[in-house]
Amino acid sequence: MDNWRKSSYSGPGDGNECVEIATTPTHTSIRDSKAPTRATLTFPTPAFTTFLQALKAHPRP
Repeated sequence: MDNWRKSSYSGPGDGNECVEIATTPTHTSIRDSKAPTRATLTFPTPAFTTFLQALKAHPRP
């Protein structure tokens, strides 16, 4: 994947704790922006969409 983009919600201030996300029509991948050559997590797009919806429905305090 070559369309990685950094999350604007990862970490305080300068974003030291950032994740990056890349999408295709069928999958969504996530990696640590501080170690981009290490392993990534890849999910089918419908599963990742369900995960995001659950996060939005139950935000952290």
